[in-house]
Amino acid sequence: MKPFKPETYTDFSKPANRKMMEKTLARVESEFGREYSIIIGGERIKLDNKFHSYNPSKKGEIIATFQKADEKTAERAMETALKTFESWRFTPAKVRAAYLFKMAEIMRKRRHELSACMVYEVGKNWLEADADVAEAIDFCDYYAREALRYDKGPKLIQYQGERDTQTYIPLGVCLVIPPWNFPLAILAGMTTAAFVAGNTVILKPSSDSPFIAAKFMEIVEQAKIPAGVVNFMTGPGALAGDHLVRHAKTRLIAFTGSKSVGLRIVELAGKTQPGQIWIKRVIAEMGG
Repeated sequence: MKPFKPETYTDFSKPANRKMMEKTLARVESEFGREYSIIIGGERIKLDNKFHSYNPSKKGEIIATFQKADEKTAERAMETALKTFESWRFTPAKVRAAYLFKMAEIMRKRRHELSACMVYEVGKNWLEADADVAEAIDFCDYYAREALRYDKGPKLIQYQGERDTQTYIPLGVCLVIPPWNFPLAILAGMTTAAFVAGNTVILKPSSDSPFIAAKFMEIVEQAKIPAGVVNFMTGPGALAGDHLVRHAKTRLIAFTGSKSVGLRIVELAGKTQPGQIWIKRVIAEMGG
């Protein structure tokens, strides 16, 4: 395996790159207006309540339509993630890492498409969008290597008459709540780190950037990651998100966003629920 090397940025001063990006922007724009489903265990789910993703650079322009998950949907996602964890936790690290390497390759092939989605959905310029994709690729490559490194375990001192080992084990179901401002990179980083370590994921993207999150989910499926390892659930955080933060079976919460929401997550996760047998782990990267 080659040593980790960060992805280089696209040079848009080159006419060929610029032309390709312009062509891709037009193609992505032609997809506007589609409706995307919640994906739980590989099954597409549509609900009565929906919301739109808008182009912030063109007032009122609808990019896509998404489902508003409720507590019933969130509970279904949890049940699926728990069931999938029973087998995924025992999947060899080499197999899990191979999925991340595959995702990185797919992202490289779909790079301009992913950039174009962020140009339209969150108003990034070309270079910032391209850098966001590059960071997402880096996360896949880096965390795959880290999973293999951790799988080997540390070199321990062996005392006479003893055989000492140290093994890292996955925790369980991880709730991933990424932000809108780095809607692919941070989303990809938190999600891939969780499932390459053997956890299963419920991914609830920001309601301001579900379009690029849906594209990430396409890549998860394109890489043939088993259904139920990553479950895609759009909707308001105050309803479905709070339910899962409180849930007795949630093992880990990875959040990036505002200080107010982060502190609320820490508060809710810190209260032991009936049937909860562990202390929830919270990773909170908060603005300010």
